[in-house]
Amino acid sequence: MLRSAAAGLGLRDPYFLVHDADAGTTTTIDNRPLINFSSYDYLGFNHCPAVRSAAQSAVDRYGVSASASRLVAGERPIHGALEKALANHYLQEGSLTYVSGHAANVATIAALLGPRDLMLHDALAHNSIVMGAMMARCERRAFPHNDMGALDAALAAIRGQYDRVLIVAEGLYSMDGDICDLPALIEIKDRREAWLMIDDAHGLGVLGPTGQGVFEHFGVDPKRVDIWMGTLSKTLAACGGFIAGPNTLVDYLKGAAGGFVYSVAMPPAIAAAALTALGLLGSEPERVVRLKANSRRFNEAARAAGLDIGLSVGEAIAPVVTGSSLRAVALSQRLFDRGVNVQPIIHPAIPERLARLRFFISSEHNFEQIDAAIRLLAEQLRELRLTVSSASARADMR
Repeated sequence: MLRSAAAGLGLRDPYFLVHDADAGTTTTIDNRPLINFSSYDYLGFNHCPAVRSAAQSAVDRYGVSASASRLVAGERPIHGALEKALANHYLQEGSLTYVSGHAANVATIAALLGPRDLMLHDALAHNSIVMGAMMARCERRAFPHNDMGALDAALAAIRGQYDRVLIVAEGLYSMDGDICDLPALIEIKDRREAWLMIDDAHGLGVLGPTGQGVFEHFGVDPKRVDIWMGTLSKTLAACGGFIAGPNTLVDYLKGAAGGFVYSVAMPPAIAAAALTALGLLGSEPERVVRLKANSRRFNEAARAAGLDIGLSVGEAIAPVVTGSSLRAVALSQRLFDRGVNVQPIIHPAIPERLARLRFFISSEHNFEQIDAAIRLLAEQLRELRLTVSSASARADMR
């Protein structure tokens, strides 16, 4: 329906655009250079020579593919090295990597819970979390976004009806750019005898003074969280997902998580790239400093221009709410035509009234790029509203 309506208004489909080469803070599409705000590469590791060299060396040593499941065909040393580094990062006993971040959530939740169990998740949690509960056939309930009172009240009322209870929230929410209340979540899960799983996919490399993640942002011991989940495709410039936690959990998942057991192992080159990027996160803190400065610049400029950036706290993710899917698509096209690449997020991914453009900020952007994007965004949104108002006025006159 949206595609038909957009076509009727002369709007192009904004998705599946083909980039001519690698996409960083700038990209080229159809031989046109653009400022790019549609890539996750928060710390610029996708263009880091050390990360690229690590991937190339892994191909030379191990080949392009692991070629089969690790369970039946064995693994490469690089897999274990990456999992050890991820476990150490979150101060956990072990970790397990999957070839997909989505699969990491689905397979882990499906393996842990069953029909006599309950999962409570934030209403804005990622699709993969919801799908995991559906696969587990457990009871699933959403609590209002970041409403710790509602979560606690729900557990007070129904905790006794279930064997195991899992609370799931995101560290940094990918649509809105705000942060979970980690200290409150820990306090509630301890008091109500539940497990807590934190999806830190967008928090790693972004939150906290040195980008360690949401636990560093709050100064919380990461061992107080039962299950850490994350992805390798955001800050770590690779692909895949991981779970970090106690060895008993990791050992269980190695035999019970379908998304791991029945899937090919992560390509060695991807594991090598992620491992190198994780090491650089600790050794090059200036990248995090630049990211935070750029994120603040974007949010402050957007608010000064009168743009609605919703709940964003100024940590790498900034929505600009348009209130209409068609308006979001039209605004994305207008910006594209003027040299800025940013994608619309539309219904049904989010409610229609919250349709938006979503900007990903990188440490490698500069203030000139950010200021130019905000200036164009405010200008084109104003023109778009005037065009719609004029069209409505003409229709009323008829």
